[in-house]
Amino acid sequence: MKLIDLSVPISPRIREPLPAKIEYATHEDGARQAAEILGLKQEDFPESKAWATEMVTLNTHSGTHIDAPWHYWPVSEGKQARTIDELPLEWFYSDGVVLDFSAKPPGYEITTDDLIAELKRIEYTLKPFDIVLIRSDADKRLYHEHYAFLHAGVSAEATLWLLDQGIKVVGTDGWGWDIPLNLQAEAYKKQPREGVLWAAHYVGKDKEYCQIEKLANLDKIPKPYGFKVCCFPIKVEKASGGWARPVAIVEE
Repeated sequence: MKLIDLSVPISPRIREPLPAKIEYATHEDGARQAAEILGLKQEDFPESKAWATEMVTLNTHSGTHIDAPWHYWPVSEGKQARTIDELPLEWFYSDGVVLDFSAKPPGYEITTDDLIAELKRIEYTLKPFDIVLIRSDADKRLYHEHYAFLHAGVSAEATLWLLDQGIKVVGTDGWGWDIPLNLQAEAYKKQPREGVLWAAHYVGKDKEYCQIEKLANLDKIPKPYGFKVCCFPIKVEKASGGWARPVAIVEE
């Protein structure tokens, strides 16, 4: 069995609009903290060292994470949208399918026809609860200044088509599931109308589903299907998303 890490690190070096902040406490810092808490002196600890810790300031949509229906809209399928801690764990461990759109340029909007053609190419038929992963190789540009704008996105129509096949969890190695936000804004300024801004996310108003964003290493999965994906989200109470460390499990 081979395990393939599909996550990016939590790192302030990633050039994204909601970057992480990390304060690193050394072992010496830890000894000072412990001494203060316990009424001791730093030198009471071996070589004046104790625990190393980190203080992380992190948006729930920084790093590799899973969007809950609550992220898209207050209501989904006619009732209050569920938060990340309310979703069934069964959704996040299932058969995986990689659809390869790495040849498409950044900003390309993947259509239903594109999905159907790629499924035909790999000779696979989707079934309910498959976890569908969109590969655009945007993770290779993780530290690029414009990383958030360098992925292929999925159209609202194509997203709805996936959900109509019984899919509950989709994923992308891009910063977001839709086409990049700058292209959405440009299109809206040219012709203000519904269906331009965040269109694929808003599909969640009518169809309950989750997105994994900022995946990595989809190119390292050796086959387009026939593997498992494990992507349990961190249980953040009443949150619109949760960090995850997705893994592809490939039987050899």
